[in-house]
Amino acid sequence: MRILLVDDEVELTDPLSHVLTREGYGVDAAYDGTRGSEMAAAGSYDLLILDWMLPGKTGLEICQELRHQGKVTPVLFLTAKDTLDDRVQGLDAGADDYLVKPFELRELLARVRALLRRSGSQNYDSVTGKLIVADLELDCDNQVAYRQGRVIELSQKESQLLQYFMENTGQLLTHAQILQYLWEDGESPSSNVIAALIRLLRRKVEVGKETPLIHTVYGKGYRFGTSAID
Repeated sequence: MRILLVDDEVELTDPLSHVLTREGYGVDAAYDGTRGSEMAAAGSYDLLILDWMLPGKTGLEICQELRHQGKVTPVLFLTAKDTLDDRVQGLDAGADDYLVKPFELRELLARVRALLRRSGSQNYDSVTGKLIVADLELDCDNQVAYRQGRVIELSQKESQLLQYFMENTGQLLTHAQILQYLWEDGESPSSNVIAALIRLLRRKVEVGKETPLIHTVYGKGYRFGTSAID
């Protein structure tokens, strides 16, 4: 996975490049908007991390140019702009996510992983921004799903779990993998919390004669999709 990082703060860009490289990503860095725009247009990147305010050309302008060119590469903004209007402006320009400075490194890495998973998933619709499996759609940003005309309100954990399932359709997800995905290090949920969360999610996304999507693989974990595979 290749990432382009564009930020004029060298004291942030260089250490962050090292961390991302250590995580296994290929990282290119630019320190001004003009150079960053040229690299984004010429290179084949899986993710762009852009500062909003840059010399030469803003991150907002880079993002808008890419979207006008039809490129759907995920964009994560890093910025000190933290008002609602700023966030709306960034998202309307085509950004996929938004992180306000200063930020925790752990949160940035989690957002990077989520954007890369989403963009790499065959179930992600880049036009609507939703994950789609069979007749189920998930709007990750708003914690709401849709199925056969129903609007399904989800809790944060339910939305995160459903997103994990839909991004890994057909794959066996173990209890340990789900725990690691949903809870941070140091948190110790009770042993039956996953089973309880699965029950709640099933009640919401599998109603009446709707095709079951969450399948239990006894003694191992769960598999998501229109059919179970033993």
